[in-house]
Amino acid sequence: MNLIDQIKACRLCDDELPLGARPVIQASPVAKILISGQAPSLKVHQTGKLFNDQSGETFRDWLGVTERQFYDPDLFAIVPMAFCYPGKGKSGDLPPPKVCAQTWRQPLQNYFKQIKLHILVGQYSQRYYCNDFKSVTLQVQQWSSMLPESIALPHPSPRNQPWRAKNPWFEQALVPELKEQIQKLIAS
Repeated sequence: MNLIDQIKACRLCDDELPLGARPVIQASPVAKILISGQAPSLKVHQTGKLFNDQSGETFRDWLGVTERQFYDPDLFAIVPMAFCYPGKGKSGDLPPPKVCAQTWRQPLQNYFKQIKLHILVGQYSQRYYCNDFKSVTLQVQQWSSMLPESIALPHPSPRNQPWRAKNPWFEQALVPELKEQIQKLIAS
């Protein structure tokens, strides 16, 4: 069984999750762009398709890609910090269970051979991958020094519209540069 099949068969948290384990991942060893997000939403749990909601529409717009391009595993590996829906909390979904990253992140780093850009979406992936993480805003503000190897983004959730309104530089400067980087990678 290959690594992705092992992840899809994982039941480590089955008893602790409100809807049980249903790992969702999109990955190919030849993917060029790695997206590390949070954990699947309820809709993703139900459909088995990552970013299959309004957040996904916003995210694809930020990237400047079609739905077909986004769901091509040879272009985009979509690897949440946890692969199953964690349940609802007081102000949104619960955080990804840490056991998922502890179990699967290292084997996944060895699995990908051609990643050119690592996109860190939201605080959970940024806390995991950025040694000096203090806040999403501070991390995203460092975008130009992170490129071309990686970039930090806020979560594209509609709940983050106030953040986007307070930080107009994000859509004015970062998003156009991100789209350009993505198009170069797709064309290469």
